[in-house]
Amino acid sequence: MAAVDFSSSRFLTVAEVAEMMRVSKMTVYRLVHSGEMPAVRFGRSYRVPEGAVEEYLRKAVVDGRSETA
Repeated sequence: MAAVDFSSSRFLTVAEVAEMMRVSKMTVYRLVHSGEMPAVRFGRSYRVPEGAVEEYLRKAVVDGRSETA
């Protein structure tokens, strides 16, 4: 497994990611568990690098419209 440099990353809670994306926390947990959104586990909670959220949203937009909408 390749090392990932998180030294300049800002980490967000699942609740913060859900609020940013305007989805439920359960949706964020599903994305994390499926591997679609990378996250780091601290104890019993997950933290998502802010860049990972931006990358996920960038990939979700196709031809000016969302794949899920």
